[in-house]
Amino acid sequence: MTARRREAAPAKKRRNLLKSLGIERVDYKDTSTLRQFISERGKIRSRSVTGLTVQQQRQVTTAVKTAREMALLPYPGQNPTGR
Repeated sequence: MTARRREAAPAKKRRNLLKSLGIERVDYKDTSTLRQFISERGKIRSRSVTGLTVQQQRQVTTAVKTAREMALLPYPGQNPTGR
């Protein structure tokens, strides 16, 4: 029996949201932009999902963590209903 290999589907090219919006520095007070990098459960999305560069991902991560500390964004696992 010969094993057949499946060809991998071409990787979907993610657009860089910060570049398309013209944002050079990420601000922790800009919660509407930061929410685009957070999942429904409040977790920070990975670079492979967001399409950001390494430096931009670090800026987003730092900004999200600061915004959480200032109570502008929820921590992961917190239920929005407060239960």
